[in-house]
Amino acid sequence: MQLLILVTCAGAGASAAPLAQACTRAGISWGAFFTNDGVRTLADAGVAAAMSGASRAVACQESWNRFLADKSCPVELGSQTDNSSMIADAQRIVSL
Repeated sequence: MQLLILVTCAGAGASAAPLAQACTRAGISWGAFFTNDGVRTLADAGVAAAMSGASRAVACQESWNRFLADKSCPVELGSQTDNSSMIADAQRIVSL
């Protein structure tokens, strides 16, 4: 994976979605991991749709259950172990 986007706060959706879309347009292999209240950005239809271009998009299940337990998650639910694995595979990381 060329780029991993770490989404760690609720305000990051405004940057994460356009960055994800740009990566997809450029043909860059990218992924995203959502943690803490950054999972809230997935409630935005635009952010969720942008994740369709990811090689892998994962939300921390603990964070999802804390902030959005009553909603269906639009990406894979995982753990910080998934985050570590994705970091190990990434050539570059952007943390938002």
